[in-house]
Amino acid sequence: MSLSVNHMRQAVSVSPTSGQGNSGRRRRAVIVGSLGYSLVNFRLDLMRRFQANGYDVVALAAEIDAETARILDENGIAHREIPMNRTGTNPLSDLASLWALVRALREEKPELVLAYTMKPIVYACLAAQLVGIRSRYALFTGLGYAFMEDRPTGRRRFVRAASVWLHRIALRRLTLAFCYNRADRRDIRTYRLIPDRVPLHDIPGSGVDTARFSATPIPQGPVRFLFVGRLLRSKGLALLAEAAKCLKSEGLEFELDILGPTDSNPDAIAPEQLKAWQDDGLLRYRGATNDVVPFLHASSVMVLPTSLREGIPRSILEAMSCGRAVITTDAPGCGETIEHGVSGFVVPRDDVQALAGAMRSFIEMPTRAVTMGAAARELVCSRNDIHQVNAKLMQLMGIEPVRYASGARKTDPVADAEVACQVSEVALS
Repeated sequence: MSLSVNHMRQAVSVSPTSGQGNSGRRRRAVIVGSLGYSLVNFRLDLMRRFQANGYDVVALAAEIDAETARILDENGIAHREIPMNRTGTNPLSDLASLWALVRALREEKPELVLAYTMKPIVYACLAAQLVGIRSRYALFTGLGYAFMEDRPTGRRRFVRAASVWLHRIALRRLTLAFCYNRADRRDIRTYRLIPDRVPLHDIPGSGVDTARFSATPIPQGPVRFLFVGRLLRSKGLALLAEAAKCLKSEGLEFELDILGPTDSNPDAIAPEQLKAWQDDGLLRYRGATNDVVPFLHASSVMVLPTSLREGIPRSILEAMSCGRAVITTDAPGCGETIEHGVSGFVVPRDDVQALAGAMRSFIEMPTRAVTMGAAARELVCSRNDIHQVNAKLMQLMGIEPVRYASGARKTDPVADAEVACQVSEVALS
């Protein structure tokens, strides 16, 4: 099952000796996620870092499509598809997931298991406990649906109670846990999802490749706002369309691009509604893409008016890395990602007037996009660079020694010089 592993990877300079077991065989790490594409989109660099430290890596997830499998194979990462309904509450389905994970871990015999997102954390860590794997790590990327409300009722109350009970059973012998934001940290401790003795470390999101998401000057012309995400009402799309309508009624000139996949969720924006907004001239739907970089570079400001409980939205980090200011809400995981008034604006959830006001400030003073975008780039490079984030994870798991202080950044001299030049021009104008 295991494939050959490439020891040396880009931007990773570590000794592989830590992955050598007493028997002389390479150690094995199993990474468990809920969906196949997330293994490549969010964890590929982390899995490469495990390899650079001398580990064979096995990736487990549901729905590993052909493209994901190809990328994993090219990187020498073994993979298995695990049945898992990430949003369902059918206990028989969840038992099937648990049994599949138990079988996989028995066969792979890893030294450690790292699981991320809700169901993989519960069932992979429980499976690892049943199999006898001693090193078990949980990466909480967001607590999601069950913890959206302080005092849930009806079905959500039942889901929360079940979720709390399952976490307590599955994570009672956890080695270490990580979380992304203050709200998640509070609830993990309040509801005792992990034992009090288990350390819980703050991690600044999944990180962003600041070299790939390079900074570029803000395009000339009318301010262009960009939304990136699933087409859901809870992501703030209806609110954003209403804000655009208000601004258009004032005769203000701007553009609003929407980028992201449609969704079968009951909360999804209907195709007829999306078409109506386009026909009214409020926005342009640009479809879905696997490469957001050209769209970010063509934009002036990123806007994500979500009401959802997010971990730390990758879309915000990618926009900041490209030197784009951000408008977002005070939803957990979003507002704390930027500095209000410095690298963007944080507005209250579900407040169309506040959202329109933040957008208006860029339309009436386009130079704000330049100065705030530069501040956003500086912040994300100092705090959220993917190599720094992964190094911190490896160090906390004891796989790598602490090599440098957090805050050191990988620079992109050419791109940053271009943006600095644009900022200077704004300052002199």
